[in-house]
Amino acid sequence: MRDAVEHARAAGVEIEVVSPADFRHFGIAYGHGIVGNLRRRPWLVLALPLFLAGFVRAARRAARDADLVHAHWLPSGLVAALTGKPYLVQLWGTDVELARRAPWLARPILRRAQTVVGTSNALIEAARELGARHVELIPTGVELPPEPAPPSEPPRVLFAGRLSPEKGIEDFLRATDGFPRVILGSGPVAVPEAVAFVPPSQVGEYYERAAVVCVPSRREGVGMTAREAMAHGRPVVATAVGGLPDAIRDGETGLLVPPRDPLALRNAIERLLDDAELRARLGSAARAHAEREFSWRTATASLVALYGRTAAS
Repeated sequence: MRDAVEHARAAGVEIEVVSPADFRHFGIAYGHGIVGNLRRRPWLVLALPLFLAGFVRAARRAARDADLVHAHWLPSGLVAALTGKPYLVQLWGTDVELARRAPWLARPILRRAQTVVGTSNALIEAARELGARHVELIPTGVELPPEPAPPSEPPRVLFAGRLSPEKGIEDFLRATDGFPRVILGSGPVAVPEAVAFVPPSQVGEYYERAAVVCVPSRREGVGMTAREAMAHGRPVVATAVGGLPDAIRDGETGLLVPPRDPLALRNAIERLLDDAELRARLGSAARAHAEREFSWRTATASLVALYGRTAAS
């Protein structure tokens, strides 16, 4: 979202950002994320009304002269609605899972939105199921390195993401037992070998050293890791869930396998680790696809055009 804001500003859009950094959040935000924090410390739910009130006040101040409010994550749509301004709601995945448990709460927010934005067809379809009237697919951009570097030897497989069951880390660990592998991330699943924190400016180095990037998610709204890996010219082995099939064409830019199937995952990874020619072919096609579909130029142009249409209407 930070990168999207910077690129939209460079395209001439005046943007003011409101986040929990702008008001007292009582420990509900940041850390493990709002949902994770509430699960770890359930008593924080008592502070939710104060959290929401602070969020609304900050949003109203920032939106006083705005033409449009862009709410990221569905609960922020409620805050956007209370500003009294036209608003967009952008879905990301976790919010959809929560909304499916209480659709009666999500439906009024989505119905009142000028447009509901999704970054994958799976999110678009979910928005319609939850009652959104106007939906639009807007890609999320990724940085494209000037020229992908060759991977290091021996060939290694990379996992980069939150170490949690929904991201499939346990399936990855079983599928890659005995394979050269690198794991980036932190989360509730303890993985002693994982590199817990890597600055964003250095993550690209890990993609470039990897021969294969694995995204074994059990559910996935967008699949940013897959898109970033493709931008670096790396073949991706991913599960066919959520937004991942939007990015990966099976057998052309990567390999897709069923979710929760460590054996299928292992077979696909082993196939790529053993076949340098196949890796090169899929990686090259992945890079070309990323250049066409995932560049910040494409994503920003789509977003700015949506802002213009929404404000004009």
